[in-house]
Amino acid sequence: MWSEKEQRELEKMLPQYNTKRSAVLSALYLAQQEKNWLDDDDIKAVADALDLTVTDVHSVIGFYTLFRKEPTGKYIIQFCTDLPCALRGATKFYHELAEQLGLPPEGGTTDDNMFTLEEVVCIAACNNAPCCQINLDYHENLTHEEMSNILSKLRAKSEKESTTQP
Repeated sequence: MWSEKEQRELEKMLPQYNTKRSAVLSALYLAQQEKNWLDDDDIKAVADALDLTVTDVHSVIGFYTLFRKEPTGKYIIQFCTDLPCALRGATKFYHELAEQLGLPPEGGTTDDNMFTLEEVVCIAACNNAPCCQINLDYHENLTHEEMSNILSKLRAKSEKESTTQP
């Protein structure tokens, strides 16, 4: 499962931990990095590399919401609609964003697999709502114009990457 590059990164990472088990979060993140989710082969590869059972690795994945067991878009938009954010208009903004992306109100992944939209409880930026994180990059005090610009830039970046890769 590990590419040569990932294998090198894993080998460089492991000595930083007291035990292989301690590296499980970093190894999962590395395994997920390429396609933004983990399939059964990825999970088994992490378990094998760290001398863990597949069940042990699944229990970590089940606890941490940053690990995915289903395909996602290239960019995961986690949009906070918890009460403090909702009081600043986040719920309405989220629903309008879902509509703009052609997604149902509960979110999902765009047809081009570019964006996955999720409604989340908190990203710890309540005072700067409406806010979201896209692949862990925060975007705060959003306006519809800013959000459209962010989405356009991400699409352009993705198109540029796809034309420059061999």
